[in-house]
Amino acid sequence: MLQQFLQRAWVRLVEHVDGPLLLITGLIMAIGLSTVYSATYDANNRALAQSLNMAVGLCAMWVVAQFPPQKLMRFGVPLYILGVILLVLVFLFGVKVNGARRWLSLGFTRIQPSEVLKIAVPLMLAWYFHKHEAMLRFRHYAVACLLLLVPFVLIAKQPDLGTAILVGAAGFYVIFFAGLPWQVIAGLGAAAAAAAPFAWTMLHDYQRKRILTLIDPSSDPLGAGYHIIQSTIAIGSGGSFGKGWLEGTQTHLEFIPERHTDFIFAVFSEERGLLGNTILVLLYLLLIARGLMIAANASTLFARIMAGSVTLSLFTYVFVNMGMVSGILPVVGVPLPFMSYGGTALVTLSIGIGILMSIQTHRMLVRK
Repeated sequence: MLQQFLQRAWVRLVEHVDGPLLLITGLIMAIGLSTVYSATYDANNRALAQSLNMAVGLCAMWVVAQFPPQKLMRFGVPLYILGVILLVLVFLFGVKVNGARRWLSLGFTRIQPSEVLKIAVPLMLAWYFHKHEAMLRFRHYAVACLLLLVPFVLIAKQPDLGTAILVGAAGFYVIFFAGLPWQVIAGLGAAAAAAAPFAWTMLHDYQRKRILTLIDPSSDPLGAGYHIIQSTIAIGSGGSFGKGWLEGTQTHLEFIPERHTDFIFAVFSEERGLLGNTILVLLYLLLIARGLMIAANASTLFARIMAGSVTLSLFTYVFVNMGMVSGILPVVGVPLPFMSYGGTALVTLSIGIGILMSIQTHRMLVRK
């Protein structure tokens, strides 16, 4: 009797867990935790906090995976409305830190509402396209762009260009997978190129400086160029096999800024070298390939475009962070998925993996 109960409990526990996704995500998390430990060796309570963040993220992943896609779709509209209201409240009453108004104070803690939109925007747009699947017209794509533009502008005005880019990318991927014509994409690209001079004037001074520093970091080696210079030194000094765990000189002499958050890839590169980087990139590629496979085999429009958006959003995180740390993209606040220290982004990414698991496992149940 007890054995049957335990068997049923185990089946219930793993029923909606996709093995490949969990394995790859778990391996990246393990690599990330060891790297956070090294990066914060003088403050190991952060490694403990990150392990708790990962536990919360895994629980959130499991909970989301239990909901079938049809039920997840119902969260799209209320979550989007709540997120936009919170962004407006941030604009009116938000806490200002280092010149940016991104947080709402709840008295006992602070929250960053823009993180909610990373999930809310693709959910909302996927629900919208699923609702109008039988008669998609140009006006539906126009409405979707407007729904995306509202949170994008509110987040960019905080200013938080990194999060705005991630939210905008997640929404664009939904619109793209919903069948946006290539002619429209080409037209938008041409319009964006034509508007680039105007967009340059709209950037904040520090944002323009980051772009100029990307071209020539040595123009301000102790200021805006410091991050790029130190991170590229750390990456290059790792060589083929790295200096070894806890042996990174750039890391432990504190030359690398934000070494446990946005620039954790520089820490990992210094300690693990080219070989470690190759393994890490391969793990990310396997995770993205698995996500695209789930999207290709999805049984509904909502599931297909949602899985595609989550997967390509993950790719955007990885590409932007590694490009930023390597000096080929401007410095923006984008964490490396499941590697960088932090709770909110980790939980958001884990929810995304949970959505992929939900789409995959419930599709299999339907086929049976």
